[in-house]
Amino acid sequence: MRMLVLGGTQFLGRHAVEAALARGHDVTLFNRGRTRPGLFPGVERLRGDRDGGLAALHGRSFDAVVDTSGYVPRVVAQTIDALDGAGHYTFVSSISVYADASTPPTESSPVAELAEPTEDWRSAYGELKADCEDVVRARFPDAFVVRPGLIVGPWDPTGRFTYWPVRVREGGRVLAPAPPGAPAQVIDARDLAAWIVLAAETRLAGTFNAVDRPTTRAALLETCAAVAGARPDLVWVDPDFLAAQEVGEWLELPLWTHDPAHAGLLAVDPAAAFAAGLAPRPLAETVRDTLAWVDAGEAPAVEGVGLDRAKERRVLDAWLAR
Repeated sequence: MRMLVLGGTQFLGRHAVEAALARGHDVTLFNRGRTRPGLFPGVERLRGDRDGGLAALHGRSFDAVVDTSGYVPRVVAQTIDALDGAGHYTFVSSISVYADASTPPTESSPVAELAEPTEDWRSAYGELKADCEDVVRARFPDAFVVRPGLIVGPWDPTGRFTYWPVRVREGGRVLAPAPPGAPAQVIDARDLAAWIVLAAETRLAGTFNAVDRPTTRAALLETCAAVAGARPDLVWVDPDFLAAQEVGEWLELPLWTHDPAHAGLLAVDPAAAFAAGLAPRPLAETVRDTLAWVDAGEAPAVEGVGLDRAKERRVLDAWLAR
């Protein structure tokens, strides 16, 4: 296939390009050339900007388009309309689109709506992703729309999962948000990318929650320890105590949310995606490869993500002294 990847050098897009090339497809990248511009030598590169710099796409058509970088409906619409045509369109949305995530949502659950017009995707991420989905479907009724949860693995620029394998490997007393049996759920970027390429090949259509089976926090941390050969002292701290100590959920302490409104986001049923070909690898493999990537010195330090060690000690001391 002639496949266009919008982006393609950061994280999920990078893995999608690798998967497509491995299967013999002819890949073209469209991006600004700011992130790893020398990656994938020999692959056609179209330079431009999705917001107002689309000239390089005019008159081009592709068998498949993979959109991993659409956040604003207007920009997504302009990108599609710049093309001369596409046989299959994949749009990577988010599990954050759901209006009610207090319980695990299904693909048919209502999505969030904007209270007022905005293009600030950082403050209205889920609502704008939902509107982007509508834009895509209006132009491609048979689009493939995936709603991932937390995407993890090598080349993750967010650090939200990487924190845990690294921290557990360090050992000692490790602050873990109670309860141990709370759900935890991720998807390896490489597995999602492979599924996206397969979907393009088979012209798969529909909307799917793209996640692995739920596990538990305890199982996830125990897997990190087993892979790393570490024996950490996991100290399970009450979530109300963490909130009182001003420990931030999700970013400062990844894979933890204290907000009941988000309680269902880490326990989604992936049955529909599995039936349609999503095949996640064992979590241990993701942990192993993430640590190898870190050890290669290529993982970025992300400000504000992960609990500072000094603060972790303070919170643990206060918890154990109560």
